[in-house]
Amino acid sequence: MNRQQQRSEQGYNDPDSDLDFDLEELDPVSSSQSPPPRRQARSSTDYSGRIPLRNLRYGGRRRQRAVEDDLEPLVADEDAPGKREEHAGDDAPLLANGSLRRGSLLDLDAEARSRSWKARLRRLLPLSKRHIAIALADETSEDSTATNRTIQVGSRQVTPYPANAISNAKYTALSFLPVTLWNEFKLFLNLYFLLVALSQVLPALRIGYLSTYVAPLAFVLAVTLGKEGWDDVMRRRRDGEANKEPYVVLRLEGHGRAGTGKGKSLSGSKGGKRSKVDRTAELAREEEAVGGEDEPSARVIEVRKSAKDLAVGDVLVLEKNQRVPADVIILKSIATDAAVSEDVSSAQPWTAEALIGLTEDAGDRRSTSVSADESTTASSDAGGEAFIRTDQLDGETDWKLRVAASLTQSLTASEYLRLRVTAGKPDKRVNDFAGTLELLPKQSQVYDPLPSDIPETTPTITSAPLTIDNTAWANTVLASSTRVHAVVLYTGPQTRAALSTASSRSKIGLLELEINSLVKILCILTAALSLLLVALQRFENDEEERPWYVSVMRFLILFSTIVPISLRVNLDMAKSVYAYLIHRDQGIPGTIVRTSTIPEDLGRIEYLLTDKTGTLTRNEMELRKVHVGSGSYGGEAMDEVRESVRLSFAKEEGAAEGALWTPSSGYGGLASATRTRREIGVRVRDLVLALAICHNVTPTINETANGEKSTSYQASSPDEIAIVQWTEAVGLKVAHRDRRTMTLHFAGVPVVKVEILNIFPFTSDSKRMGIVVRFYNTLTQPGEGIVFYQKGADTVMSPLLAANDYIDEEVGNMAREGLRTLVIGRKALSPTAYEAFTSALHTASLSLTARDKAISRVLSTHLESALHPLGLTAIEDLLQPLIKPSLETLRNAGLKIWMLTGDKPETARSIALSARLVSARSQTIHPILALCSPSLCLPALQPLLASPSTTALLIDGASLALYLSHHPSAFLAATLPLPAVIATRCTPSQKASITTLIRSATGKRVMAIGDGGNDVSMISAADIGIGIEGKEGRQASLAADFSVTQFSHILKLLLWHGRNSYKRSAALGQFVMHRGLLISVAQTVFSIHLAGEPVALYRDWLLVGYATVYTMMPVFSLVLDRDVDERLTNLYPELYHELQAGTSLSYRTFAVWTAISLYQGLVIQLGAQLLAPSPTPGSSPSSTLPDNRMLLLSYTALIINELLMVAASIETWHWSMWVSILSTALLYAASVPFLGGYFSLAWVIETGFWWRLAVLVGGSVGPVYIGGRVRRWVRPGIVGKVRG
Repeated sequence: MNRQQQRSEQGYNDPDSDLDFDLEELDPVSSSQSPPPRRQARSSTDYSGRIPLRNLRYGGRRRQRAVEDDLEPLVADEDAPGKREEHAGDDAPLLANGSLRRGSLLDLDAEARSRSWKARLRRLLPLSKRHIAIALADETSEDSTATNRTIQVGSRQVTPYPANAISNAKYTALSFLPVTLWNEFKLFLNLYFLLVALSQVLPALRIGYLSTYVAPLAFVLAVTLGKEGWDDVMRRRRDGEANKEPYVVLRLEGHGRAGTGKGKSLSGSKGGKRSKVDRTAELAREEEAVGGEDEPSARVIEVRKSAKDLAVGDVLVLEKNQRVPADVIILKSIATDAAVSEDVSSAQPWTAEALIGLTEDAGDRRSTSVSADESTTASSDAGGEAFIRTDQLDGETDWKLRVAASLTQSLTASEYLRLRVTAGKPDKRVNDFAGTLELLPKQSQVYDPLPSDIPETTPTITSAPLTIDNTAWANTVLASSTRVHAVVLYTGPQTRAALSTASSRSKIGLLELEINSLVKILCILTAALSLLLVALQRFENDEEERPWYVSVMRFLILFSTIVPISLRVNLDMAKSVYAYLIHRDQGIPGTIVRTSTIPEDLGRIEYLLTDKTGTLTRNEMELRKVHVGSGSYGGEAMDEVRESVRLSFAKEEGAAEGALWTPSSGYGGLASATRTRREIGVRVRDLVLALAICHNVTPTINETANGEKSTSYQASSPDEIAIVQWTEAVGLKVAHRDRRTMTLHFAGVPVVKVEILNIFPFTSDSKRMGIVVRFYNTLTQPGEGIVFYQKGADTVMSPLLAANDYIDEEVGNMAREGLRTLVIGRKALSPTAYEAFTSALHTASLSLTARDKAISRVLSTHLESALHPLGLTAIEDLLQPLIKPSLETLRNAGLKIWMLTGDKPETARSIALSARLVSARSQTIHPILALCSPSLCLPALQPLLASPSTTALLIDGASLALYLSHHPSAFLAATLPLPAVIATRCTPSQKASITTLIRSATGKRVMAIGDGGNDVSMISAADIGIGIEGKEGRQASLAADFSVTQFSHILKLLLWHGRNSYKRSAALGQFVMHRGLLISVAQTVFSIHLAGEPVALYRDWLLVGYATVYTMMPVFSLVLDRDVDERLTNLYPELYHELQAGTSLSYRTFAVWTAISLYQGLVIQLGAQLLAPSPTPGSSPSSTLPDNRMLLLSYTALIINELLMVAASIETWHWSMWVSILSTALLYAASVPFLGGYFSLAWVIETGFWWRLAVLVGGSVGPVYIGGRVRRWVRPGIVGKVRG
C-alpha cells in the first residue's frame, strides 16, 4: 500500500479542517452506527485491536508547503498491522508532555487539551460508550506480567511500569501501630496480660493500682515497638540513599519530537502561548533537523536522574564500581580509554540560544556531536566485554563476564531510538533470560506526507537474540574499567533481585515451644485454682457479696503472676547474651549470628546435613593428573607434558615471520621424534590446547602498589581457573581474551590465536560447556580451520564421544582417589557444516518459548556427536582444616550425618572415607545406584534394615528421586537410623526435600550446612542453617542463621555454645516460673485463710518489685553459669546425648519445680501467718487486708528464699553472680525504710522478727538444698561422673 492510499484511507483529505478536530474525531474507526469489530486473540505486541495516536514524524527532504499541511496528524491505519507493530513503542498518549511533535502542531495540541476534558470524563464513567480503537490495553497486553513486553529504547512507554524506587520498609505511618500490635498480641502471653490489664478498668475487678498490671506490659510493648520502629527508620534511610543515587541517562530527542535542553517540550509551557520568535526558531530548527537517511535519528544529551526516577526504556551510562539500579540490557561496552571520544562524554551543555536555533553555532555543535559519536564505532566494536560482581545478588564472589548485544556494540548512540527490545515477563531466575533485540530501519521511523512516485521497497528489521550474557541485574556492580550503555528493562518490584527476595521461614526454637506448652499448663492450673477458691467461698459464705464469675475473674487476676510476663523478656535478653558470647569467641573467629532467636537449638541437633564441595572440602582446586589415552601424567611426570608443549609450539627455524600454530601446521618440533613419541606428544599437545581454549576464563592485569603488573584469572568456577593455571604451568598461557578472540602465548610469544565463534557455557542441567573457534594463520589473518571443543562430566560426555576403551575405566580410577574428573572432546567442522549449524542456531535462538530446548536440539544434531576423545583431567579438592577429627567427634556426639552433593558417587564415596565421615574399619557402604523402576526400591533397602548401626548408604540422585516419589516413608524408616548417608548427584530441590522430610518425620532438630547458592534452599528448610563463607561466595552465608568460616567451627558451636545456651535458658525459664508459682501459692494460702475472698496479698510496688528489682538480676545471672568446662565437652562428646534427650527442661523437671514451689510457698506463707504476732489495733485498715507484720515477714522471706535458691543452683560461680545477689540483697534492705505503707517498720529492729525470718527461710530452703545434694550423690548422672 503506498503512502497516498494510506493517507486517503485515514480520511485526512481536508487539511484545513484539522484545527477543528476533537480527540474523539481523531479516531478514524469510531462510529456509533457501525458495531465494534469482534476482538481476536492476539499477542502482546499486536495492536490491531486498537488504533493509538502515534507521535508525529516527518521524513524526506523538506518541500515548500503551506503551513497548514504541517497540521496533519499521522494516525495508524487499521489495515496496516505491520506499521502498528513497528511503532508499538510510540504508543504514548497524545497529550503527554514531550510525546507530541512540537512546532507546527502546537496549536492543535493546545486546543485538543483545552477541549478534551469531556471526552476523558466520559471514558472514566462506567456506563459510557467506549471506542475499541482507543481502548486501554487489556489484560492480554504487555502491561500484564503474564505476557511478553516490548520496549522502545529511549522512548516513553505506552504501558505503565512500576517505579524504580526501592522500599524495604515493613510499615507505613498508618500501618505501623496496627501491624506491630497485632504481631505482639497474637502471642498467647501478651494477649493474656493485655486482658488482665484491661480488666483493671472495671471497678469490680480492680485490685490495687492500675499501673501494677499495665506497666510491665507497657514496658515489653515499648521495647518491641521501639526496636521495630527504629529498624524500619533505618531501612527507610538505606532505601533513601539508594533511591537518591544519581545516574547518567542518555536523553534521545528525535527530530520529530525535539525538546529543550531541560527535557520539557515547548508545547508544555503554561497557557500554551509562544512568541513569534519562538515559532520562527522552531521552523528554522525543523529545516535543519529533517534530512535524509544519513542524518542521525536523534540528538543525544546527558541528563542526571536519581535511581527512583529511572523508567523502562531509559538508556543508562554506567562506570566502574557503579551499582546497577535496575535490570538492564547491555547495549555497548567501551574500554575507559576508548570511551573518551564517545559522543556522550563529549556532549556540551546546550545553551538557550542553541536550543531555539537562533544561532548557526547550534547546527555546528550538533554535527560535531554526531561525528564524535560515529568515531567511536571502531573502538567500541573491538570490545563489548564487561565484568560485573554479583555477590549482592547470588552471593558469588567471582566476576561474571557480560557482553554487549552484537547488534548494538557498533551502533552509535544517536541510533538507539531505532531499537526495540522484546522480553519475557518478570522472572526471579537470575541465571536465565531470553529476549530479542530489533533494529528498525530508518524509514520505519519517518513519514513523508506527500505522495511519492518512487516505488517503495519493503523495509527490513534486523533481529538478534538476547541471552543472560547480555544482561546485568539490579544490585550487581560494574567491576571492569569500561563505560557501558544499557537500557532499563525491569524496574522496582519487577527486578530479579526484588522477585528473588522472599521472607525467610520464621524459625521458632524447640525450647520456646516446650515453654509454651508449660505455660498452657500453668494457665489451666490458674483457672482450676480460681474455680476451686470460688467454690470454697460459696460453701462457707451464705451471703453472696458479688457474682461468682466476678470472683473467678478477680482470682485469675490475682494469680496472673503464675504466667509471668517477665518470662519472655528474660529469655529474649538471654538470647542476646548468647549471640554476643558466640560473636566474641576467639576460638571461632568470624562467626556471625544472623538469627538470634534459636541459639538454644544448637544444643538439640540430631541430624546434620552437609554439602561436600566447599564445605567438607576447601573448594581449592589443583589439577593433579591428566590422561590422554596412552598414559596418565601427574607429579613429576608433568615434565614430560611441558616437553611436549615446548616441542609443539616452540618457533622452528625457517618458519614464516608471524605465523601461528593451526590444526594444519603439522607436528612442529615433534616431527623429529620417534613415531611413538610423536603420537604421544600430539595427544598431549591436543589435550593441553583444548584445555587452554575451552573455558570461560578471562585474564586480567593487576598493578601492585610497586607498579608491578601481574596476571590473574576471573571465572565463575574454581575448576576453570585451576585448569588454565595448569596450562600456564606447562607452557601454554592464556594471555588475552575478549568477546571475539583469544590469544595463547608460549614463552611470552603468541603462538595460537582463535576467533571465538560460539560459546555454550556450563549449566547445572547440561553439565558441560563447549566452544567453537576459528584459528588464525597470523595475528591479523583468519584461517579456515574451525574446531568445536567440549568438556564436561563423564556421565554426559561418554555418550557423545566416539568409541574408546579408556574413558570409563580411568574416570572410575580417578574418582576412587577422590579426584574430580572432566572429559574433553573435539570435532573439526568444515565451512559448510558450520554454516548449516549457524543457520539452525540462529533460528532456535530467536524463539521466546523453550529456547534452551531448541538450542540443545541444534547442538545435538550438528555438534555433539562422535566427538574425538582427547582425554580427561583429574582435579583435587583439598579437605577443610581439621575436618577428620571434627566429623569423628560429631559422630561420637550422636549426630547422624548426611552428605548431599552434586558430585559423582565415586568421588563422594572417596571423600566420605578420607574425611572419616564413614569409618572404613567398622562400617560398610551399601550402594543404591541407577535404580530405574519403583519395584526395585524396597528390595534395595533390605541390607540397611539388617544392620543399621554399622552400615552407611550411598545413593544417587535418580534413585533418590524414585524413593521420594514412590516410597518416602519406607526410605526414611530405613535411613534415619543410619550413622551416615551419602546422596550424590543431588539437585538443590532434592536437598530441600530431604531436609523437610526428616524434620516432619522425626520432629527432631535438623541442621544444614553449605557454602554455595545451591545450598540455600537446604539451609532455609532446616531448623538451623549454617553458611560458610567460601570460594563459592556469600549467598549461603547471608541466607543462614549462623555464618562460620570453616566447617570445624561448628564443633564448638554445638558442643560448647549449644550446650550452654540450652541449659542456661532451661534453668532461667524454670526459675522464672518458680518465682511466679511461689508468690501465687502464697496468695492462695492467704485467700484460703480469708475463706476464699479474692483479696491481694502483695499489691502495687510489692508485686512489681518482686518480679523486677528484687529478683530479676540474680535470676538472670544464671545465663553465665556452666556445668562443665569447654575442655570436657571436646574430650567427652557423649555429653551431647543428654542435650538431645531434652532432660534439662521436661514435664518431669516442671513437676519437680512445681512441687518445690508448692512446698516453699506453703512454708513461707503459712509459717508467716502462724508465727507473726496477732494484729494490733489499727495495723490494718480492714480486717480482710494482710497484717503489716505478717506481710513484712512473708515478703522478706520470699525475697531471701529466691536469692538463696539461685545461689544453690549455680554450678560455676562468676563474679557477676556475686555482684547481682549481694547488690540485690542490699537494695532490698535499703528500700525497706521506704515501704512503711506496707510493712510495720518498727518490728524490723526487734529480735522476734529475725528469729522468725530465720525459721521460715531455713524451713523453705534447707530441705530442698539437702534433697538436691542427696540426689546428686545417689544418682550423679553423666555430668557428675565426668566432673568427678
